[in-house]
Amino acid sequence: MTELALALNGDSAAAPPSHIVENLTEDLAHWSVARAPHTIYAEVWHTALWQEITLDWVRGVETPCPKRAALGFPSDEQARAEPWAALCRRFLAGAEQAAAIADGTEVERLIRCPSPAGKPTRTMTVREQLESLAAHSAYHLGRVVLLRQLLGNWPPPSGGFTW
Repeated sequence: MTELALALNGDSAAAPPSHIVENLTEDLAHWSVARAPHTIYAEVWHTALWQEITLDWVRGVETPCPKRAALGFPSDEQARAEPWAALCRRFLAGAEQAAAIADGTEVERLIRCPSPAGKPTRTMTVREQLESLAAHSAYHLGRVVLLRQLLGNWPPPSGGFTW
């Protein structure tokens, strides 16, 4: 497995995504931590959304970016419609797909990546877009770890960094 694939779905610079989301109840995933802008659920939902957008771009589907940052997080209705376990399955499946692409033979292929409204569409390699996704996912998964720490629910049973 390449380092990029590990950064997307493995044990690279941080705990694997599967460890970060494991052993959380529906209630804990939706628990609001004082002064935190999002719940664990919202952070994972947002990360899954950007995985899906990235995978679309890699497949040649020019899915647009959300028009506003707030639209990149779930509405109350969206959060009620998808149980935590289903969201975790969707998120982990996306991470697995992204890692498989990172280990594939087409990482140097050019793709079109729509930008936020008012900015031009970017062209980059599959590898560059996956690197961007890995960085984005690491940022939000780090927030999930912090929220779990604040909730007294870290490390998970499969392990995670505690230093």
